[in-house]
Amino acid sequence: MSDPVDLTATWRKSTFSGANGDCVEVANLGDAVAVRDSKDPEGPRLVFARNTWAAFVAGLKNGA
Repeated sequence: MSDPVDLTATWRKSTFSGANGDCVEVANLGDAVAVRDSKDPEGPRLVFARNTWAAFVAGLKNGA
């Protein structure tokens, strides 16, 4: 199975990430968003539809 995440994707960490290294990174894939563990950038990635990711982030912001 090929990796659905574009190898040229630009990954970013939250500005709220601490120095302990327990962070996730996200990449904009156009109609989707990919998430990976910053400690294992070559490891598995989760890919979410953009609307699903937006609902998740909205829930976090609203305290859900």
